[in-house]
Order: sequence, then C-alpha cells, then structure tokens
Amino acid sequence: MMTQQTIDKLHDMKLTAMAEAFIQQLSQPDLGELSFEDRFAMLVDHQWTFKEDRRMTRLLRMAKLRDCACIENVDFRTPRALDKSLVMRLTDSDWIKKAQNAIILGPTGVGKTYLACAIANSACRGGYPAMYKRAPRLYQEIAIARADGSYPKLMNKLSKIKVLILDDFCIAPMSDPERRDLLEVLEDRQSISSTIIATQIPIENWIEHIGDPTLADAILDRLVHNAHKIYLKGESMRKIHSSLTKSANSVK
Repeated sequence: MMTQQTIDKLHDMKLTAMAEAFIQQLSQPDLGELSFEDRFAMLVDHQWTFKEDRRMTRLLRMAKLRDCACIENVDFRTPRALDKSLVMRLTDSDWIKKAQNAIILGPTGVGKTYLACAIANSACRGGYPAMYKRAPRLYQEIAIARADGSYPKLMNKLSKIKVLILDDFCIAPMSDPERRDLLEVLEDRQSISSTIIATQIPIENWIEHIGDPTLADAILDRLVHNAHKIYLKGESMRKIHSSLTKSANSVK
C-alpha cells in the first residue's frame, strides 16, 4: 500500500521518470543488494536524464534548424578548406559563454547552412537556446511586428536567443529599415549572446550591400571583430552528392 502511495505522489509531483524507475527497481530483486544511497542515486539519475532529454528536444524544436544537421555528420573529407579544429572548438560552450560570433563564408551550395545548423545543434545539446533565421525573412518578421504592435516582444525574444543564425546575410542590398532593424537586433545581443552569419558575400563587400556607411560600420563592429571565421571553398555539395547518387544508380 505504501509503495503505491509513493508512486502516486511521485506522479503528482511530476516525477514520472523517477516513478517509472522505482517500479523497475521493485521488479529487479537483485537491486536489493545495493545500498539505499545507490538505489536512490539511480532514481535521481533517471529523472535527471529524462528532464535533460526533454529540454534538449524542446530547444531543438524551438530552434527550427534546417536539415536536422549535427556535427557528427559534417563532411570533413570533401576538399573545401574546412578547418576541423576550429569547427570542433565551436561545438563546446566556451565561445557562447564569451558571447563571440561565427562567420561562415563561401560560394553557394558549399555547406554553409548545414555547418551553421550543426554548430547550433551542439549549442542546443549543451542547453543553450538557438534559432535559425534567413536574414530576408527576419527583416519581414520585424516589419510585421512593428505594424501589429508585437515589435517589443519579438525583439525581447531575439535578445534571449543564445545562438542566432542569420543565413543568406547580405544576399541583396538592404533597405534603410532593414539595416536599422538589424543594428537594433545586434545591439540587444552585444556582449550577451552569439550570432552565426552564413553568407556568400565576402566581408569586405558587406558595407556596399548594407548601404549606409555609418550603419554598416556599426553593424560590422558588432559582428566581425570578435568572430571566428570559416572560409569554405570548392564545388557545391549538392552537386557532389547528386553526382554520387547518379553514379550509384548507374551501377545498379
């Protein structure tokens, strides 16, 4: 009777995983040889692992990363000047704790987006909130938020994202509202959070695409000077993988 009451109380306290582990222990007589401290530690570990898994799942869902990218699947074999040691440094939390940025540059299809999402995936697994945004879409969302009154809420949300990916950055010349909105986003994140930029536009051409030299200088100051830079080269990974698929199909 007391056993069932204990299980019910664990469920009432939302300690479901601990309740399940307790039931499992009751069905394993050999565990009776363990000390109370060891058995209790097993229950706590089970609950802790359950909560950590749920948190990671929630963070990955909120991040909306593309391609389900993860660092374990990054292709380091295809020649594209990918610095593995730098990428691996970006899979720990030190650069996030220091609110540093990352800039991934290279031609279309070389794997910038996948790499950015894989790094953000590692951040989520480390317990840090991340979010993927295409820069043009973000500007649209901010414009809509300003029109419908949700601008403060959106800006507050963006400021709390520890790792924000801005993909297709400077893919087209920016309008005055866009560059001002971008500066506001970066200002709120300055010295607090990390930003990953993925773009095919070389850094030296950003001022031209941003447009206003004064605002461009302020934007670059907040992005470039404390950023890890990854320069990718080579052919499109889509083209390479497509060729491999065709070759495999021809063999069949």
